[in-house]
Amino acid sequence: MMKILLLEDDKILCESLKEFLELEGYTVDVAHRGPEVFDLTFAQSYDLYILDVNVPEIDGFDILAALKDAGDVTPAIYITALTDINSISKGFEIGADDYIKKPFDPEELVIRIKRKYQKDDVVIHLKDLEYNPSTRVLQKSGQTIGLGEVQQNIFHTLIMEQNKIVDSFILMEFLEHPSANALRVNLAKLKNKLGIEIKNIRAQGYMIENL
Repeated sequence: MMKILLLEDDKILCESLKEFLELEGYTVDVAHRGPEVFDLTFAQSYDLYILDVNVPEIDGFDILAALKDAGDVTPAIYITALTDINSISKGFEIGADDYIKKPFDPEELVIRIKRKYQKDDVVIHLKDLEYNPSTRVLQKSGQTIGLGEVQQNIFHTLIMEQNKIVDSFILMEFLEHPSANALRVNLAKLKNKLGIEIKNIRAQGYMIENL
């Protein structure tokens, strides 16, 4: 399972995120100050960094820049209350892979981790479907099914969160022109193409049940 380094100076939030991630099966080490990150990364390697920006002594931007300069290719997600476009652009220019604005639902963080970073060779079975999350190869009755990028991302997110409600706004992030109607159209096409049920949980989101 993935090993994550979490940098967050708010100790209550840090502990809450650590507990939530560990419930999902991840191994989590925490740091509250910038220099602690260098101590931890010197001693061991990680699969993912989750970095707050405004932390004591060395901010998250300078930490990741230093790691990248040292040849560290570990993917990183920034979590921060900064919302201006310059800060967001700076984070991506340094080498961050994703950016989540505070406050956020911890479930959103887990979904992003599963969608972008988690390598899983376990094939998921649903009715007559077989899906490999690592390769994103989907087969129906032994025949490979091609999905467009939008529907592929929607399906991947839902299937990785089986029996859990995925917020509609998370799914709409995959749309070129996000709207509730456009999301419903894409979900209807998925249901018809794959012969599966995607439940609409009113005012909450959608879910695939593996009964």
